[in-house]
Amino acid sequence: MQLFLNLPVTDLDRSQKFFTELGFTMYGMAEGMASMLVNEQTQVMLLTEPTFSAYVTKEIADATTSTEAILVLGMENPAQVDELVDKALALGATPAGVPQEAGVRYQRGFADLDGHHWEALCLVQPA
Repeated sequence: MQLFLNLPVTDLDRSQKFFTELGFTMYGMAEGMASMLVNEQTQVMLLTEPTFSAYVTKEIADATTSTEAILVLGMENPAQVDELVDKALALGATPAGVPQEAGVRYQRGFADLDGHHWEALCLVQPA
């Protein structure tokens, strides 16, 4: 089974550049949308707000003023968590959520350029 997550964005070119610079591959782009490959089973579809509106009947949530979802990326180690979040912040993202470091959990978050809340999570296996 595959998962396709759709997110509205205000500036598709800006969002593509942001996620490409974070290390994600973009492909299958069509008018008003771009596909961000997370892995073989998961893609995040970035849709301009007008394109996104064509698929919904409700108002688009403003991710800069409310939380619609928390998108969590599983990382292999804490260093990858820090690398991704630090890179996102350097590219214009803002800190989001509450960093977690307890037991086997290491997690940090950021809000992307459109305000969507992302978390990088590593579940460290005990030695």
